[in-house]
Amino acid sequence: MKEHIQEIKAMDIGKIVENVPLSLHTTYKVGGVAKCFVYPQDTKKLIKLLKYIKKNNIKYKILGNGSNTLFSDKEYDGIIIKLDRFDDIEIEGTTVTVGAGYNLIKLASLAAKKSLAGLEFASGIPGTLGGAVYMNAGAYKSDMGYIVKKVKVLTPDFKVINMTNRELNFHYRSSFFQKHSGYICLQVTLKLAKGKKEEIVKVNRERKQRRLESQPLEYPSAGSVFRNPEGLFAGKLIEDLGFKGLMKGGAQISSKHANFIINKNKATASDIKELIEFTKDAVEDKYNVKLKVEQEFVNWE
Repeated sequence: MKEHIQEIKAMDIGKIVENVPLSLHTTYKVGGVAKCFVYPQDTKKLIKLLKYIKKNNIKYKILGNGSNTLFSDKEYDGIIIKLDRFDDIEIEGTTVTVGAGYNLIKLASLAAKKSLAGLEFASGIPGTLGGAVYMNAGAYKSDMGYIVKKVKVLTPDFKVINMTNRELNFHYRSSFFQKHSGYICLQVTLKLAKGKKEEIVKVNRERKQRRLESQPLEYPSAGSVFRNPEGLFAGKLIEDLGFKGLMKGGAQISSKHANFIINKNKATASDIKELIEFTKDAVEDKYNVKLKVEQEFVNWE
């Protein structure tokens, strides 16, 4: 791997950092050390990097803010690609075109300042825009599927194409990207609506207060652990089992919201994963309901 890193450095792709603790790049604040982080400067450099990676069969992962990802505690012997440089933004009326690496909370705040409505649901989601599209992130009965007009995508055979909302197949916490590995979101065009700045800001402020009161934001977490089964609430099922406050090592089911697992006291990734799996099994045993985990498990094989 060291030889590959030296070759990538010589390719002038962008910023490269070696031996990076993944705990610094995930909201759970856990994970082993990644051999290499690469920050490509643009699409051409990204393609150049991916061609080298695939030619040499190197393990890699595109990582946003790490807000929905659980890396194992072991070393990640591969390349983490960060699209932080993909952060250009252009606003024309109610149409907003933004790079995939743009911070979602920052974007929701900017939309409010520009009197653009439609992103209020995202004002508390700590991810990148690309990650939000991948997961079809949502809250308050809205999600990315309602506002995405089209996405500029890099295909597995290195073609840059545009995909429409219909082609992206948005459903509850699901999108085309989850079922088609190798496709990468580069840029997103959003269709928002003209609104009143004061009203949008007020909604964002009220929802922030509600989150502070109902969610354990003072601890590292990755938001909701499980998707809500149809007609049910995962948190209520877990709470009814009496699991609020339950700990495995340094990980805990939040006593404030049962669908949050928090890094309460120097938890390891294994602590969190074991607690997720224990809870999932317990809910299935008690209610015959199979909960679906929202978080992506990486480097556990």
